[in-house]
Amino acid sequence: MKIILITGITRGLGRAMTGEFIRLGHTVVGCGRSEKEIAQLQKQFQPPNDFAAVNVSSDEQVVAWAKRILKSHGAPDLLLNNAGVINRNARLWEINAREFSDVIDVNLKGFANVIRHFVPEMLKRRSGVIVNFSSGWGRSTAAEVAPYCATKWAIEGLTQALAQELPPGMAAVPLNPGIINTDMLRSCFDGSATNYPGPDEWAKIAVPFLLKLGASDNGKPLTVPVRGAND
Repeated sequence: MKIILITGITRGLGRAMTGEFIRLGHTVVGCGRSEKEIAQLQKQFQPPNDFAAVNVSSDEQVVAWAKRILKSHGAPDLLLNNAGVINRNARLWEINAREFSDVIDVNLKGFANVIRHFVPEMLKRRSGVIVNFSSGWGRSTAAEVAPYCATKWAIEGLTQALAQELPPGMAAVPLNPGIINTDMLRSCFDGSATNYPGPDEWAKIAVPFLLKLGASDNGKPLTVPVRGAND
């Protein structure tokens, strides 16, 4: 069984993946920003699963979390950088500097913080897969979500560059999860979000897909094969 590290576990895809990985017998170590939701996960899932309130945009918080997890569980077999936020629907010049920075800090710097403090231990073992969650908007664009698009395009490039830095036996993959009916999608799709699968339905397909990733997938921009993924 594998050690799965997931960021952004308190809602949406992260919450759904957590439940599905554990159902299949794997151990999940994860983080999210909501202390209340983390407490609920701790009650729902027993050790060795481990959940912590961590803001991945804070390098200091990630440092402390990584030290504790690496000591208790060792390096993850599968690292899923999933935490993310989206800007409110607005034209770029209508988005203030703080909101723009918040999207950059979580969606880009947060991924780098997690990589910085967990991947060195994976390198010592020369095995493991890093999956950085991108988006359809990391390979295309839309109006009124320019900051989000910018971060996801950046994640595509960052991940493919990282893939060139890894030794044989490891992989870094930029992953488009597809279009899923989450709170984030509803914030920009409104009612049409209901035309797409929910997180739990998505996780039934996505988790086995993720578990099959290996060194041969290094650097490949992949998409979870669910309904709506290529719309």
